[in-house]
Amino acid sequence: MDAKVIYVVSDSTGETAERVTRATLLQFPDHSVKLKLERRVRDRRGLTAILENASAQRAMIVFTLVRPELRDHFNDEATKLGVRHVDVIGSLISQIGDYLEADPVNIPTGEMPLSEEYFRRVEAIEFAVKSDDGKEPRNLHKADLVLVGVSRTSKTPLSTYLAGRGLKVANVPLVLGVEPPNELYQLPGYRVVGLTIDVDQLIGIRKHRLQQLGMPPDANYGLRDHVKSELEYAHTILRDNPEWMVVDVTNCAIEETATIILEALKDREELRGLTTPPPGVF
Repeated sequence: MDAKVIYVVSDSTGETAERVTRATLLQFPDHSVKLKLERRVRDRRGLTAILENASAQRAMIVFTLVRPELRDHFNDEATKLGVRHVDVIGSLISQIGDYLEADPVNIPTGEMPLSEEYFRRVEAIEFAVKSDDGKEPRNLHKADLVLVGVSRTSKTPLSTYLAGRGLKVANVPLVLGVEPPNELYQLPGYRVVGLTIDVDQLIGIRKHRLQQLGMPPDANYGLRDHVKSELEYAHTILRDNPEWMVVDVTNCAIEETATIILEALKDREELRGLTTPPPGVF
């Protein structure tokens, strides 16, 4: 069966609509869906062309159009063509405007002046790249969070995702027989998060990775005894540091793990009596 198609259409970067759509698709793991991203569409002709293509493909459209005139045109044309469409942000803008008793500026975020938050996120992403996989342990004290775990527990993509929320995140691999850097143990416990995973799922992930790299499937990296020993070593370190948060990432999407960490971090900050949580924590 051919994969169904969902268009993500935006007059800006489309990041909001794409994230919402991908998060929703996680609820349908047995269905194959092809996403087509149409970003920075800012004229009626472009919208009409997309709608005609979507109609021909019997596709669905998820969209974020900030300008009212484009949004109205899109809704009218989609209805005429019989294209199923979902407005991610339009109704929310209207409802918030009513609540605030104010008119929105109706400017796509891509055209708005760069904010302090934007530069903070850029800085956080740069920090995550420089601090990936145990690089620059001397900079660990600058991190808002440090992720630790064995290989293939999603440390790097999770670091990048959290950096996009404005948090400076480093990650340190836990390697069998290798002592983590001393700088890690000098951090306050609430700033360290240990990632663990089911042994069978980790084996599957690693075997797939070996296949991608063209390496033999019987390499130690994917063998049960070796993987089990790595996890046991990591669990020993986590038990020796009970103040660290531990998150089981088994069957968890990056977004789900990030939410667990952000919520727990928020709760910890409140318990510590801080009225303003770190950037990215809400």
